[in-house]
Amino acid sequence: MKKVLGAIIAIAIVAVIVVFIVFAVKKDQTVLNTGYVNGNTAGNLYNSGLFCESEGTIFFANPDDDNSLYSMDLDGSNLKKLCNDTVLYINADSHYVYYVRRAGAQTEEFGAFSFATNSLCRISRDGGNTTILDADPCIYPSLIGNYIYYLHYDTDTDETSLYKIKIDGSERTMLTKNYLFTCSSLGQYFYYNGMNDGNLYQYNTATDTTSLIYECNCYKPIVTSDNNVYYLDVDNDNALVHTNTEFGNPTTLTEDSIDLYNVYGSYIYYIRYSEDGDSGLCMIKNDGTDFRQLLIGDYSGVFVTSDFIFVTDYSSGQVYSTPTENPGEFTPFNPGKLS
Repeated sequence: MKKVLGAIIAIAIVAVIVVFIVFAVKKDQTVLNTGYVNGNTAGNLYNSGLFCESEGTIFFANPDDDNSLYSMDLDGSNLKKLCNDTVLYINADSHYVYYVRRAGAQTEEFGAFSFATNSLCRISRDGGNTTILDADPCIYPSLIGNYIYYLHYDTDTDETSLYKIKIDGSERTMLTKNYLFTCSSLGQYFYYNGMNDGNLYQYNTATDTTSLIYECNCYKPIVTSDNNVYYLDVDNDNALVHTNTEFGNPTTLTEDSIDLYNVYGSYIYYIRYSEDGDSGLCMIKNDGTDFRQLLIGDYSGVFVTSDFIFVTDYSSGQVYSTPTENPGEFTPFNPGKLS
């Protein structure tokens, strides 16, 4: 009887060990995507990706906690802190959140590389299991399927190049020694303006090849469907233009001088700059009608989710929000700080 009992105990111990090993292995395995999921909207990423909506959750850099990574429901409830990292360029899929870990203060978009190590990271959607995918300085990452396309800075050569890396941290590859925006992704493609000619190009991530799709002199293009494109017209002081790449006929939607804008649904939100004192946050329909100036002043980013529009005051860093549906009064966005 003692031998039988001993055997049962031994089998139970072995079973527990096996279960523990299987659990540990699965915990360390990266769950891959089954399709060409895109990690965030082009407009949010162009504005440094401080907000990202994914499957009913908003992941964001909390201004009340040194821009640490938090999550909340679409209506702003169920606040949760995911990690202490100060974050930029947030992307997400069904299992993970991807971001650039911001190290040190940054005062300008390109100068950040000179004194800050912006490593590319991945974390579980509910927090924990942080993985550094690329420890070198990174900027403008875009999740496309199972790869992240981003700009990588080489401290030895002082060069910024287009890289890709698999979401499990493998297959880090330099694709081209060019500075390309990867923000505007659509399925397996991302779209960018040529650095030398300003033309609109399409990058096919399935083959890692590029093709010219529209001749213009554009900046920060946003492609919302196969042929539907918005861009800033460099030849016209960054006026906002809409075109159909199949039929041409570009239409200037507003001649305001713009650097930051965001397209969401049937509206475009943009920050205009003026020497006449009427700089601020504006909105128009995507055909150029129904102009409204929502805020007066200088702002450094505009982010859009299903329920809210968020904007960051340039001087104070204060974030304000208003409902996406019928936007009106902006109120300070102060979600609080969790330990």
